[in-house]
Amino acid sequence: MDRMASIGTFVKIAETGGFAAAARKLGVSPSTVTTQIQDLEDRLGVRLLNRSTRKVSLTEIGKGYYERCLHILADMDEADNAVHAMHAKPSGVLRLNVSLAIPFFVAPIIAEYTSLYPDASVSMAMSDRMVDLVEAGIDLAIVTMPVPNSNLVMRRVGAFRLLVCGSPDYFARHGVPREPGDLVNHNCMKYTFSSWGSEWRFKSPEGQRAIEVTGNMEANSVNALRLAAALGQGLILAPDFLVRGDIKSGKLVRVLNEFCTPELPINAVYPHRQHLATNVRSFLDLVTKHFHAADQEPAREEELDIPPELIAGQGVLSSVQFDSLSSKPGQF
Repeated sequence: MDRMASIGTFVKIAETGGFAAAARKLGVSPSTVTTQIQDLEDRLGVRLLNRSTRKVSLTEIGKGYYERCLHILADMDEADNAVHAMHAKPSGVLRLNVSLAIPFFVAPIIAEYTSLYPDASVSMAMSDRMVDLVEAGIDLAIVTMPVPNSNLVMRRVGAFRLLVCGSPDYFARHGVPREPGDLVNHNCMKYTFSSWGSEWRFKSPEGQRAIEVTGNMEANSVNALRLAAALGQGLILAPDFLVRGDIKSGKLVRVLNEFCTPELPINAVYPHRQHLATNVRSFLDLVTKHFHAADQEPAREEELDIPPELIAGQGVLSSVQFDSLSSKPGQF
């Protein structure tokens, strides 16, 4: 017999003064109440209730046990209420893991989340390798790398494309690649954890093309490569959302525009589908809202004029188009 059910029945008998009255309050049969009390007394090895044909009363031991049972049931009610409150409104720490390239995009989501839910906070770690969420105690991951087959729950929340970029100074010194095959003659800096290895992949009228690239720098941080490219060291293949600001400011120029890279996903990953914690569900709702809002903005193209002296010997090229801040956010 369930121990807590027996305790609840015992308390109800003490409050109502009888087995039949307790049975009516609990919505069970009198025989069930009798069996529960007999099991409880047998387990404890004491008599808790004095029974007569006219009334039921607590023994001295029963009185002390009754007081303790009241505290136990009150603590259980408090625990249940606390869980319901946490489920109704986000609170406590949300442990978040994100890819190194996307804190710029996640930051406004965190700001809105903590503003909406003052009792909630975020502990964020960054990694460009898929961590063991359960072992690391991570509630939610927002990642741009492939997710291996597992029992994890994965939800696609956005998408992005990779752009080939370099600085105006680099192009002035080394020329502008006209088509993907030209990249073999350029210093192409590589991202360590790319799922494509040393290949940069593009779409063309003939289908997908994979170019084996080489360069004098490799890093496990796309931001480090972005900074090196802005200083004129070489070319990078970087997420559109990461380089938009540098393109707009003129620090970087996008090339090979007509050879779009395949679209890649940004995924939200979490350990459990059932009984999803309120803080995880609420944060996921905001992530989806932010990505959806970005996708709904009208697409625009702007032009960045490059002075002729920076593209000497590059023929008719006089400007480079690049996606504006309205293009799809992505992952890396």
